[in-house]
Amino acid sequence: MPAEVALDGAEEFLFTCVASASAWPHKPTAFDFHAAEGRSWRLTVDGDGARSARIPAPGATAGEDSDVAGASIHGTASELIIFLYDRIPAESLRVGGDAGLFDLLRAWEPEE
Repeated sequence: MPAEVALDGAEEFLFTCVASASAWPHKPTAFDFHAAEGRSWRLTVDGDGARSARIPAPGATAGEDSDVAGASIHGTASELIIFLYDRIPAESLRVGGDAGLFDLLRAWEPEE
């Protein structure tokens, strides 16, 4: 898949398919998704639901972000899309933090 198409697809999935006003039933956390092509997103889940935002790519800023995600995943934008659509496991990509959080995210069925 062309890189720009994959980047747009990953962003669209995170901003539309995962967005929810339903409360996250677990401890609040964040998930970072890092595309090798240089774009990154953070999915924050808490009592207010789930929302996504673009964040600086790793190494793009001089200092470390003090707001660390509970889990992160790194891959190409195409790999991230395939992961987001539950076609490959998290272990197929480079995972940081608590990998078990991705299992909770995949199992979550928000009530809308």
